[in-house]
Amino acid sequence: MNELPQQLVNGLLLGSMYGLVAIGYTMVYGIVQLINFAHGEIFMTGGFGALTVWLILPGGTTMWVALPLMIIGAIIVATTIAVGAERFAYRPLRGGPRLAPLITAIGLSLALQQAVWAWYPGAKSSRTFPEIPGGPFHIGDVTIQTGDIFLLIAAPISMAVLGYFVMKTRTGRGMQATAQDPDTAKLMGINTDRIIVVAFALGAAFAAIGAVAYGLKYGEVQFRMGFLLGLKAFTAAVLGGIGNIYGAMIGGLVLGVAETMAAAYVSEIPGMQQLGGQSWANAWAFVLLILVLLFRPQGLLGERVADRA
Repeated sequence: MNELPQQLVNGLLLGSMYGLVAIGYTMVYGIVQLINFAHGEIFMTGGFGALTVWLILPGGTTMWVALPLMIIGAIIVATTIAVGAERFAYRPLRGGPRLAPLITAIGLSLALQQAVWAWYPGAKSSRTFPEIPGGPFHIGDVTIQTGDIFLLIAAPISMAVLGYFVMKTRTGRGMQATAQDPDTAKLMGINTDRIIVVAFALGAAFAAIGAVAYGLKYGEVQFRMGFLLGLKAFTAAVLGGIGNIYGAMIGGLVLGVAETMAAAYVSEIPGMQQLGGQSWANAWAFVLLILVLLFRPQGLLGERVADRA
């Protein structure tokens, strides 16, 4: 059996999840030039929000009924935390030293992680996430797990909705204007504070959808899950061109394929068998980040990060 098609599909599915989370990084940076390193933990809280909805539903509720409610619960929890963080942690520091909101974001990341660890029942270990019944599905040499079906549907629909919102709605055009020149946008009557809140909320909503996809894919959620995945999603945002929402998804896809291929085939390279494949999978994302920053710091579709900093 040819493994290459399977690895490509695995990489694209993983990259779609990275891309959904990366959108939050790139939307916030594109408007307020803030790298929200707490975004990975907002992703994590969305996963626990979805799990909470599942736990409080009556016994016997089918997954097909529960899943839309879980998505809504994840979005509500994630967006509430993101909007609260913007209002009480980041907005007071706007206009201050650039390091201040960055340090605040790191502190907020640790605080959210420890809060879930301390107060969510059973969160000191992994919590089992419900599964979609049925599957796996076979298409030629490719096998798609049931949990990945959600990603196949959610990622393209989410991107289509986001594209329509940004290009066709009044608020979306306001976001574009604020990203280009916030002072001029304010003079034109655009409520830039509201636009920034919308950017945080939209990014959190996409992260919540990614968290549901994570739970369905891996069958669990845990309080640490946002840290490493958040760093990879940030790498995807830089790879695609941070500040470019389409670049975030493309960067996620490229990163997912690169990571999967490296993990699958690195052990076959002569002289590198001792490194192993999967054990080094997490390293390749950061190797790719270094290469991008060295040779194309503006990313695949974006502008130079240095010009925006």
